[in-house]
Amino acid sequence: MWWIDTQESVLADDDSILVLNVGSSSLKFAVFSAAVRPSRAALKCSGECSGLGHRPHFVAHSAAHNGDGETLADEDLADGAGHRDVLARLLRLLNGQGATRKLVAAVHRIVHGGTHFTAPARVSPQVIDELTRLIPMAPLHQPAALAAIANLTQIYPEMPQVVCFDTAFHRTQSATASAFALPRKLTEEGVRRFGFHGISYEYIAGVLPDVMGSAAAAKRIVVAHLGSGASMCALRDGRSVATTMSFTPLDGLPMGRRCGNLDPGVVLYLMQHKGMDAAGISKLLNEESGLMGVSGISDDMQVLLASEDPRAAQAIDLFVYRIGLELGSLAAALHGLDALVFTGGIGEHAARIRQRVCEDAAWLGIALDARANMAGATCITRAGSSASAWIIATDEDLMMARHGWDTLHTHTGGL
Repeated sequence: MWWIDTQESVLADDDSILVLNVGSSSLKFAVFSAAVRPSRAALKCSGECSGLGHRPHFVAHSAAHNGDGETLADEDLADGAGHRDVLARLLRLLNGQGATRKLVAAVHRIVHGGTHFTAPARVSPQVIDELTRLIPMAPLHQPAALAAIANLTQIYPEMPQVVCFDTAFHRTQSATASAFALPRKLTEEGVRRFGFHGISYEYIAGVLPDVMGSAAAAKRIVVAHLGSGASMCALRDGRSVATTMSFTPLDGLPMGRRCGNLDPGVVLYLMQHKGMDAAGISKLLNEESGLMGVSGISDDMQVLLASEDPRAAQAIDLFVYRIGLELGSLAAALHGLDALVFTGGIGEHAARIRQRVCEDAAWLGIALDARANMAGATCITRAGSSASAWIIATDEDLMMARHGWDTLHTHTGGL
């Protein structure tokens, strides 16, 4: 059995923390050494399974910091395989690695922590009850993450598990920034702006001093986390001031399949004149909109950028336009802009998107260095640009591993 007594006073290099990031149709994982507080050098292996429920494909690689990690798995799973099947496959893989994969804890990304959770927490029945209550606020993500916790609990009932929250980083926002103009009773019940992608933003905020220097990192910065899920966050002194997502991960930018900002009257129209119920509307807004809905081609930005179909161009134009609008809004919340940071799959890898966003933001003082941008340099603005632009790779897995390590040491005096 992998799990070992977490009260052991000394942990060896072969003791491991498992990090799980479970999405509605995917499962990503990473394994870190538990011997010391995790760093990138402590990564042992990582991978993911995409296409769950349809044509799932499972990939895993050992860590190699020279970029030449060994492929541990690259295979299709049975059609229709779900999260439980993938978790079982992952555990068999790790068990097959022998003593180097002794598991001492698991850490989970939880999209919605509501008003109750403002920091990572150790899993307990009370924590599970509260997270279950929040399912309506993140119906695509919360159930799958809770199922992963339950599956691991069944297999390793004594193993410590920790949950980290995408909403927690935004707890520093003012009451005004987090409020809707709704009756006070609803606000008091927790109907408010929360914000998401907080684990990513926390990681970026933590590395900004090393990348930009301490003085620059303390200024007015907007981080654009652009991927299949996309949002933006205004930082001042490394703290969240405002963000584009709100009560649920539907709000803000158009995403791979999520609609982004929407007039609430559209929902009323769909109910009153199209006869749609809540389930149908949820499916439309969460799974059939965004880049996929506008283009009718794909929710993958790389596919859209390579396409000559005018519908693909329309989807890209809308995505870039909305980033520009939100950037202006967040700059207003900061009373100016000193730096723009691109992260996430699109932010880190789509040079054409970065170029268009920066060119549209010239009015904010961003002067793009086209060569640096195409080369994927860390800083992509010209010398003398009054507002700088940067590419910084996020690392949610490492952030979660550290939170898990810190939480368990705080609770037990040691793993």
